[in-house]
Amino acid sequence: MELARAKLFAYLDTLGIASTTVEHDAMFTVEQSQALRGTIPGAHTKNLFLRDKDNRLVLVVAKEDTKVDLKTLAKTLGLGRFSFGKPEQMKAVLGVEPGSVTALALIHEGSRDLAAVVVDEALMAFAEVNCHPLDNRATTRLAMSDLLRFMRACGHKPRVLQLQ
Repeated sequence: MELARAKLFAYLDTLGIASTTVEHDAMFTVEQSQALRGTIPGAHTKNLFLRDKDNRLVLVVAKEDTKVDLKTLAKTLGLGRFSFGKPEQMKAVLGVEPGSVTALALIHEGSRDLAAVVVDEALMAFAEVNCHPLDNRATTRLAMSDLLRFMRACGHKPRVLQLQ
C-alpha cells in the first residue's frame, strides 16, 4: 500500500496539487472518523461504490452527513437499481479494500470501468476536502477545485449533483 500511496502523491505533485496528510488509526466508518473533526479542517467525505443490476459501476463522493437517496440517484443517472459493489469488484476497479473507498482511487487504471463519478453538490461550498489516500489509516486534505481537477486528469468527468 505504501507504494500505491507514493505513486498517488507523486501524481498529485506532477499536477501541481498541494495536499496535507495526517496519519491515524484505521477508520472504517464516518462515525469512527468523526473523532478527528477538531484536528482536520475542511469537509469530510464518505464514498459509495455502487453497481446497478446490469453491473454498471458508480463512485459517489459525498459530504459525510449527506443522506444519499440511491433510488433517485439511479434514476437521475439513467441506471438500474443500485446495490453496493462487491469487495472483489472494488479491488479490481479502485484498487482498494472496503473501508478505504476514496475519490483518490480514481488513479487506479481499473477506474475506467466506472459508468459515472458523482460528486455531492454540498462539497462545492468548501474550499478544502478530506479523502483517504488509498487506505483508511490516513486522511489527505486538498482543495476541492484540485480534487475535481485530479478526477479529470484521471480520465473522469465528475457529475456534480444535489444528493440530499
